Amino acid sequence: MSALTLDKSDHIYTLSLNDLATDNTYTDDVLDEYFSYLDEIEASSENASLVVTSSHPKTWCNGINLNWFINQTPDEQLKLINNMERLYLRLATLNLPTVGCITGNVYAGGAIMACTMDFRYMRLDRGRFCFSEVDVKLPFSPIMIETIKLLPNRQALNELALTGVRWGGEECLSKQVVDGAFPENELFEKCMEKAQILATKDRNTYTTIKHRLRKEVLALKDAHL
Repeated sequence: MSALTLDKSDHIYTLSLNDLATDNTYTDDVLDEYFSYLDEIEASSENASLVVTSSHPKTWCNGINLNWFINQTPDEQLKLINNMERLYLRLATLNLPTVGCITGNVYAGGAIMACTMDFRYMRLDRGRFCFSEVDVKLPFSPIMIETIKLLPNRQALNELALTGVRWGGEECLSKQVVDGAFPENELFEKCMEKAQILATKDRNTYTTIKHRLRKEVLALKDAHL
């Protein structure tokens, strides 16, 4: 069964994370699916937007599949880390607007991926946003640091990155980690409303502005991909 699905309707792509058994975590095969769908999206040219959501009732994405990861060789583990960095760089510089529909828990590498979204909306009544790297003794790579620095509130970023604190939707909204927080029955609709507005923007103009706002990440992409 595919870990992801990509649909398109009314100029909105919806990428759904569907690996319920592993909390939408990363393995080599899962990252290959991400890259395949990003290839498809990047190859299009019409005005459009992307919503990244999850069908999991409690989780958006929890980063690396640790049960899988610990059974890999050091070279294989390094390959996964490198591919995660590729994913973050590609998402952060994707050539259309992106909206993260954070439906539940988002931890570690999943929280880093959330930072790549142009706009983030979180479930109000369930789920935590957490950089757990400081507690699991896995420091951020330089590429990951530049990715999490896309969060607009530096004070909130410092607290998240250096303490491993876990914030729910209400606190993430107050700290500017997300752009909105809504009950479960409203979240996806609000994300789609935002995506519909963004899909009317001229794609080339939007992408140019985004790349200039994120010039440090774009430079890393040009250097590493």
